[in-house]
Amino acid sequence: MSQYDVIVVGLGALGSAAAYHAAKKGAKVLGLEQFGLGHVHGASHDTSRIVRTSYNTPEYVVIAKAAYKDWAVLEAEAKQKLLTITGGLIFFPKTGGELNSGQYAQSLKANDIPFEILSPDQVHRRWPQFSMDSDTDAVYTPDTGMAHASRSVAAMQWLATFHGADIKERTKVTKVSTPRNGIITVDTANGRLTTRKVILAADAWTNELTKPLGVDIPLVISQEQVTYFKPTRPDDFEDRRFPVWISMGREESFYGFPCFGEPSIKAAQDSAKNYMDPSNRTYVHSEQLLKNLQSRMNSLIPDKGRQVLRTATCQYTVTPNRQLIVGPIQKHPGIIVLLGAAQGFKFAPALGRVAAELALDGKTDADISNFSIPKVALLNSKL
Repeated sequence: MSQYDVIVVGLGALGSAAAYHAAKKGAKVLGLEQFGLGHVHGASHDTSRIVRTSYNTPEYVVIAKAAYKDWAVLEAEAKQKLLTITGGLIFFPKTGGELNSGQYAQSLKANDIPFEILSPDQVHRRWPQFSMDSDTDAVYTPDTGMAHASRSVAAMQWLATFHGADIKERTKVTKVSTPRNGIITVDTANGRLTTRKVILAADAWTNELTKPLGVDIPLVISQEQVTYFKPTRPDDFEDRRFPVWISMGREESFYGFPCFGEPSIKAAQDSAKNYMDPSNRTYVHSEQLLKNLQSRMNSLIPDKGRQVLRTATCQYTVTPNRQLIVGPIQKHPGIIVLLGAAQGFKFAPALGRVAAELALDGKTDADISNFSIPKVALLNSKL
């Protein structure tokens, strides 16, 4: 049985970031992935993910600001450009919506993030591709952009290996045992391993490993989808001419990207609630969700000649209140849970660093008081 300082379970964006940062700190690290590296069964594949500091809650702005610094360090070390800054718009209904531009403005001001609140006419003059309802305004943040998803995950895995980590794919973890004398046993389909610390970044499969330890996080799992469109005039949607956008509706929300590596634009409905269990996921996209998306695109970004190119599926694992989770199991501080709540990619380099600090230093300077395991997840009196 090989003994490690840290075993990271799950090598999506968050787990790969944790393995990279832990190895960079000089620890003996093992990263385990139940599928092949770069697989399509979770939420870290495909091309683009939104990066932004624009949030209505200050604690998310703070961790997003930290993540931008960690992204810069990652790019420098990987010698790759992973972020493309385009600026970003978030559209809000002026009345009747759960969120509004004023909440975002207050949060951004508190963290010294540059922003503008724009009317429909102001948006249209700057980006004529958009057609907004009169009962809508927008928050624009110039630091918003895109991360190249699959390339970023691969870069973190490569750097973890460069710093000495062992990476093993197709190795499913079946059990993480309660620590004894500071040693944790990790059972896999290929045998038993021992370690001093474990970082669980297992996304939809988290509770399979935490329930025996007294933690059952209420998780809502769904198959979501993104669609690539061919615009009539692709040049109008280049990243220097068209921003990342999010449309916060009264009942439904959508988001989209400029052209990124190909003459197509990508858009999706956020949290469309196509619920499923990972064990019976179909990977077949919903035609109804595609129609919903096309309807919103036709009103917000009218283009009669736009064509559907392809639709891809991904998996959302949503925690209560869509809360990020990074922190130890209370009575087992050597076991750290890391969950992105279907919005974690933008934070990945920072959350991975924080998880590595908790595992190896026992503390972090980051304020993660709002990201601990929810009390509702604690089973009985075990914790």
